[in-house]
Amino acid sequence: MQDLAGADCAITLIDQRNHHLFQPLLYQVATTLLATSEIAWPIRRVLRGRPEVVTLLARVTGVDRDAGQVVLDNGDRIPFDTLVLATGARHAYFGHDEWEADAPGLKTLEDATTIRRHLLLAFERAELAHDPAERDANLTFAIIGGGPTGVELAGIVADLAHRVLPREFRRIDTRTARIMLIEAGPRVLPVFPQGLSDYAAAALQRRGVQVLTGQPVTGISARDVTIGESPVPCRTVIWAAGVQASPAAEWLGAPADRAGRVMVDAHLTLPGDPRILVLGDTAHVEADGKPVPGLAPAAKQQGRYAAALIKARLAGKPFPKPFRYVHQGNLATIGRNAAVIDLGRIRMTGWLAWWIWGIAHVYFLIGVRSRLAVAISWLWSFLSRQNPARLITQKDTARRR
Repeated sequence: MQDLAGADCAITLIDQRNHHLFQPLLYQVATTLLATSEIAWPIRRVLRGRPEVVTLLARVTGVDRDAGQVVLDNGDRIPFDTLVLATGARHAYFGHDEWEADAPGLKTLEDATTIRRHLLLAFERAELAHDPAERDANLTFAIIGGGPTGVELAGIVADLAHRVLPREFRRIDTRTARIMLIEAGPRVLPVFPQGLSDYAAAALQRRGVQVLTGQPVTGISARDVTIGESPVPCRTVIWAAGVQASPAAEWLGAPADRAGRVMVDAHLTLPGDPRILVLGDTAHVEADGKPVPGLAPAAKQQGRYAAALIKARLAGKPFPKPFRYVHQGNLATIGRNAAVIDLGRIRMTGWLAWWIWGIAHVYFLIGVRSRLAVAISWLWSFLSRQNPARLITQKDTARRR
């Protein structure tokens, strides 16, 4: 969107939410480190200086390719000459959608505030419990999925239980909380080199996290989580194990991969229909024979390429060279003073990696206000050993059967 500024075109932006979200820090809202307003910005405010952009708060339900129209949930149809679909992804439960009610995932602000509510209420219910078994079940937390999101969640939940809350409760010792990170594969952070993966697992264990690898989850309920054949009493389960693309492929009647992502060509366009571009988590595009990962830097590169292609089309020029993804490295934080960074030849761990991770994420936020707000929140948390966003507010938003 920003790269199309100045182009001779009219733009209609359709979104079912009124805000732009910086997803890499969403887990910090879920774990009480940041407030929602620090990682999300009203779309209309961001685009207030762009008179050529019309913003519609609506939900897309289909695409009529023959008519060149986008179909909205209220029945309206929005015509297009060029259509860009970047509708993201949701969590996937591998054929067990019924688990979502008891194991919320983390893709939206609503998800984050739901998880934050579950985490904080677990400690409150443990404080109220008279039965030791019920108390222990409330102090047991299961995080499913050992990728960056799962590792980051586990690290901060451990910090919350062991560092932030102990002095605030009288009937329970929050440091006795059992935090399980469950990964079906052989190691956590599988996209990182083995050495960084081993460091992350050891750092989590030092924080009191029980790292369970090679053990798939076979059942989830409101009362327990079943690991293999063993049920574990647990009242808080967080899902970080998989993603499923939006139904964009169904809207287009286009081929998709196993995760539902639209198969696009090297120009990020729909094969046989160059009017339609598909980007980010919605698109399956390959680089060097491998699918481009669903990471924020990859989506930003695709956005810049799409803008260049549209500008070339408007100017009557040939398409730019095929999209080429440039991997900029992987970063993951494990908790206070611990992170891992993989930049290819350069690999880092520990407190220096943690500071670099923080600086990089502050840099990519939108606007000076957000950068200052996040930096101040982090500095306050670091110096005071307190998390500032620990309010139990709205009702659960997890979908119930």
